[in-house]
Amino acid sequence: MLTIHTAPLVLPVGAAAVVDGAVAVEGDRIAAIGPYDEVAAALPGARVRRWPGVITPGLRQWHGRWLLTRVYHPDPRESDELGTAPISGDALESLELDEARWAGSVRRGLQRMLAHGTTAVAGFFPDRVRPAVSRSGLVVVSPVRGPGILLDGPNLDPFAEGFDLAGSVHVPLEAGGRADLAAFDAPDEAALVAQGAGTCVATVLGGRLVYRRA
Repeated sequence: MLTIHTAPLVLPVGAAAVVDGAVAVEGDRIAAIGPYDEVAAALPGARVRRWPGVITPGLRQWHGRWLLTRVYHPDPRESDELGTAPISGDALESLELDEARWAGSVRRGLQRMLAHGTTAVAGFFPDRVRPAVSRSGLVVVSPVRGPGILLDGPNLDPFAEGFDLAGSVHVPLEAGGRADLAAFDAPDEAALVAQGAGTCVATVLGGRLVYRRA
């Protein structure tokens, strides 16, 4: 089914920004990018999803392996005891984690990446993690030439690396390309980079809406 994702600003990266823009998606591909009025007129009957802020390409998470194998993502039912923030380092070593708890952490870690607009994850994943990564649909890319770990550890927010939008996305949005994109409740690129990927309101992965902020 054809779906048009529209926002006050579309930032394709590698092409001019589109005010009151739209990205039309058919299957797992981008069918068109342009002003909403033009895209909607060319595709009558398409479903329309309206987002605040900006639409960008999906982001790339360089530290996927670390975030899934050396960080514990607490279950919401554990929040009274452990809080909600990812746990690593000495605090992680003090936890008694069996395979079931680790498996749950991996699933939640992947969900939280999607909630930060991530559509591509770098890493050579061990056997116990690889199936969950594959099921998530995230595009797996090589970590070679990626940035080092930040002093305070990896962050679910790809913008924490200090890159601009072009340096944080996986691939630009273009007609015919894979439909991996995200919407952020930020007015422009500068605000998005400053406020971070926690402003994500929706993530589309291979044409599928895989995250939507409640």
